[in-house]
Amino acid sequence: MDFSLSPFQLDLQERTRRFILDQVIPLENDPRQDHHGPHEALRDELVARARRAGLLTPHASKEHGGLGLSHVDKAIVFEEAGYSPLGPVALNIHAPDEGNVHLMEVVATAAQKARWLQPLVDGTVRSCFCMTEPPPGSGSDPSMLQTTAVRDGDDYLITGTKWFITGATGAGWAIVMARMEDGSATMFLADMDQPQIVIERQIDAMDSCFTGGHGVVRFDGLRVPATDVLGELGQGFRYAQVRLAPARLTHCMRWLGQARRAHEAASDYAKKRHAFGQPLVEHEGVGFMLADNEMDLHVSRLAIWHCAWLLDQGSKGRHESSVAKVLCSEAEWRVVDRSVQILGAAGVSGESIVARIFKDMRAFRIYDGPSEVHRWSIAKTIGRR
Repeated sequence: MDFSLSPFQLDLQERTRRFILDQVIPLENDPRQDHHGPHEALRDELVARARRAGLLTPHASKEHGGLGLSHVDKAIVFEEAGYSPLGPVALNIHAPDEGNVHLMEVVATAAQKARWLQPLVDGTVRSCFCMTEPPPGSGSDPSMLQTTAVRDGDDYLITGTKWFITGATGAGWAIVMARMEDGSATMFLADMDQPQIVIERQIDAMDSCFTGGHGVVRFDGLRVPATDVLGELGQGFRYAQVRLAPARLTHCMRWLGQARRAHEAASDYAKKRHAFGQPLVEHEGVGFMLADNEMDLHVSRLAIWHCAWLLDQGSKGRHESSVAKVLCSEAEWRVVDRSVQILGAAGVSGESIVARIFKDMRAFRIYDGPSEVHRWSIAKTIGRR
């Protein structure tokens, strides 16, 4: 692997970094956000700024108006965007839209791309991905899928409940995973403004970085025409892997930026704050924590770049993305946790951005597969070798 950045990558890194510093961070305390995330008005302003900067939806193909970034290119841009909790919102690279863009470009028909994908890339609508269900439905085990799709003439009737659906409130359309009568799974596309789709409530969660928050969504006999089946019938589980393997990695990229932000805040504080006659950084208890942060950030970046490089070489990257997901989610969490400790009172209050990052990041070890499930998958791969 060549770790040197090309002139294109260096320029993209600098443009993104400057955009985040000048155009996004000044809006971090904007009142148009609450515990369910940035409001639509704030998102619209951020998206408009990224559009003017030529950085909107950069991971999309050039055909649809993106920059056609490789996975390694994304590692560079997404880390810089993640430096602010609002950065991924601005660049339109946050979950679930980022993963949905990738899946639609791989699987959708030309008509489906024109109807649903293009507005998503343009930043004029948001989407959601409806797969997770409340017990006894599917969570980490997709085979427990309870939502059903029953054939009715040329249509399908979808019935079931999904929960913790990120961005559901205010989303323009959804990808819905449902079980077929033969037990297989299929993905369907559906506009969200239909009476058979009911958002029962928004869930109060620790994080506040996703526009639309996390919702409970009920499908009451939603009628979906066969033309709105995403990909082939019965291939839903396979398409989920097409979406999830890269999406796990892009989570690692974005959160690396926030971990770096927390570490820099803690480092600056440790150099300025004095105790017992010297700066905190000169006390081994603090200095060693900062040293551990540096190592965790370094290892996380190497894991991301290695997995991104493999994906760019054509690997499916399922095993490697599981390794990166566990390694990065836990290492980056350690960085933020140590940073809170170093900052003391500032680290657990609104006096520092680190408290916000701490609350947002904790769920990273759970979504897109908790660490325990990925360790189980990694162990199974070892056993097959």
